[in-house]
Amino acid sequence: QVQLVDTGGGLVQAGGSLRLSCAASGRTSSIYSMGWFRQAPGKEREFVAQIWWSRGYTSYANSAKGRFTISRDNAKNAVYLQMNDLKPEDTAVYYCAARNDGRTLYDYWGQGTQVTVSS
Repeated sequence: QVQLVDTGGGLVQAGGSLRLSCAASGRTSSIYSMGWFRQAPGKEREFVAQIWWSRGYTSYANSAKGRFTISRDNAKNAVYLQMNDLKPEDTAVYYCAARNDGRTLYDYWGQGTQVTVSS
């Protein structure tokens, strides 16, 4: 089992920045990749970004490209999401996630952290 705690959300004006953090514990040696997802009110949860734990490869949703950066610190078992040039449409609950196998869906989820971007 892997436990995830995500933090760093808050209220920011459009054009501002936030950095989300996710701390992993438990069987972290089994992690294949970690990602960030978000869910806006009335919408389904959507993928934002992910990073391969061992090699550091990254991928992003189109909405995040050029504005968000995912990174990891293997020594701290942590993953981060630096969000710049935030827009009101980025308002959502952001969830950290982890999986043990690249062929499966994400297995483990954080509790979520609220990001609100005011116009």
